[in-house]
Amino acid sequence: MSSSRETQTQKRGRAPLKKKKNHKYLFVIGGVMSGVGKGIAASSIALILKNEGYRVNTVKVDPYLNVDAGTMNPTEHGEVFVLESGLETDQDMGNYERFLNVALKSHDYMTSGMVYSTVIEHERNLAYGGKCVEAIPHVRDEIIRRFRTAAEMNNSDVSVIEIGGTVGDFQNELFIEAARALKVEHPQDVMFALVSYLPIPGSLGEMKTKPTQNAIRQLNSYGVQADIVIARSKVALDARRKEKIATSCNVLAANIISAPDVESIYDVPINFEKEKVGAIVVKTLGLPYRKAKMGEWERFVAKIKNGTGEVKIGIAGKYFDTGDFVLTDAYLSVIEAIKFSAAECGVKVSIDWINAKDFQVAKPNVAVLKKYDGLIVPGGFGETGIEGKIKVIQYARENNIPYFGLCYGMQLAVVEYARNVLGITNAHTTEINPQTKDPIIDVMPDQKKIIKDKNYGGTMRLGTYPALLKKDSIAARAYGASKVSERHRHRYEVNPEYIKRLEEGGMVFSGVSPDGVLMEIAELKEGKHPFFLGTQFHPELQARPLAPHPLFTAFIKASLKGKKTLSVKSTK
Repeated sequence: MSSSRETQTQKRGRAPLKKKKNHKYLFVIGGVMSGVGKGIAASSIALILKNEGYRVNTVKVDPYLNVDAGTMNPTEHGEVFVLESGLETDQDMGNYERFLNVALKSHDYMTSGMVYSTVIEHERNLAYGGKCVEAIPHVRDEIIRRFRTAAEMNNSDVSVIEIGGTVGDFQNELFIEAARALKVEHPQDVMFALVSYLPIPGSLGEMKTKPTQNAIRQLNSYGVQADIVIARSKVALDARRKEKIATSCNVLAANIISAPDVESIYDVPINFEKEKVGAIVVKTLGLPYRKAKMGEWERFVAKIKNGTGEVKIGIAGKYFDTGDFVLTDAYLSVIEAIKFSAAECGVKVSIDWINAKDFQVAKPNVAVLKKYDGLIVPGGFGETGIEGKIKVIQYARENNIPYFGLCYGMQLAVVEYARNVLGITNAHTTEINPQTKDPIIDVMPDQKKIIKDKNYGGTMRLGTYPALLKKDSIAARAYGASKVSERHRHRYEVNPEYIKRLEEGGMVFSGVSPDGVLMEIAELKEGKHPFFLGTQFHPELQARPLAPHPLFTAFIKASLKGKKTLSVKSTK
């Protein structure tokens, strides 16, 4: 019976994939504390290997029990990054895509929830032939199967796999155990990089290596020896501390990489290459060394540093009451997209956070917004700050300040226009006011039952969808195309019942779904406004350092044009 069940399992494609011959794995693990830059380190190493000519795939392991990142609070976990497939993932997947200039797939991401769900489903279907299902070997082997699947599906030479969390966390032990088992099975093809932190206590003024030594030894207790240690700190490591870590933890001094704080995360691959990280990795994995071609990346970094002048952008959002440390994570892709386009335009960018709730008072001081060259309202959910955002949008529209609305920012721009231009005073979104008399923004019909049943996880309009662009629109000129594909994450849309009235009132829906039902881009003609445009999708998810998103670039150009006009006026 067991043999029969195993045969059925293989037919259903559930048998573990065979390891690709000579495939290499590099596992990136964190030590001492979270937030030290494992994702940036993994992205940088992967970029170097790619530029050496190797086919590289990246995998992010998140040890939480959520099946995906879609139900997590951005103020705690950071932004949700949506893949082309629609899978909602951790923000590090965005870093991988941006550094490598690739579109990752669903098999490049895993959580404990995904792994356990698969194991339980297999057990329910008798796929284990009546055996007692346990963490080891069944959960561990499912993790290994997913590592191998990602390698096979990407047809790569090297997998760079980031294991979330920190050494010592209970949640990630099984993933480290899976990596250890791979190393035992294929000792020449697996290596480990520990990204650790070396503090400099203010009262001592001396860099301390003991926390990193303890992290390495704790990793040893799992049966894993670090081959390379990426030592994060405020300043560069000196030779003495490298030797101290090396002699106490059985790591070559040459393999302890100094990774001080840098001006930009995009400096990290260049610094790693100077530290010979690429050479160390390929040597450890038994691969031929090829000097990485970093010229294009270096030119991009130079653009960021050497921009002349400055464009000042205000972002009106909702994740402000928990401090600046949260903001950069909650709006990470938007911030990076702005940087890429500013660099493309040859300028530096200054970003200010605007708390939308500050404009919900009876007499908001909207005049403070005049100092900005451009304004953005990014995506989000819920009613927090919504009327304040609408006030920001109204000020941008009435004062000819370039405006860019992303997802929710587009929906609210349509609501604002309906209220203040068309005189539809009750215009609203049913997300906030289900009983509104004028539901300018309404939920998609197939989502209504989902919302009623409170079945929210993974049920939005997610992933890549095409849009047709209207000729001679701002959007069409920016893209230089008549059809585009962009990534979505939302439930609500412009209500078709109001589209004709909005268009007759001067709003242009310059991007629509191929069937003409869904409004993907809304804008005002250039004669009415220098740049007033919103997208139902999230263009920031496809912005890349070496390929800035055309809509962000058009927005920055419009902001610069307005800045020059203002400066000319002020000199008269």
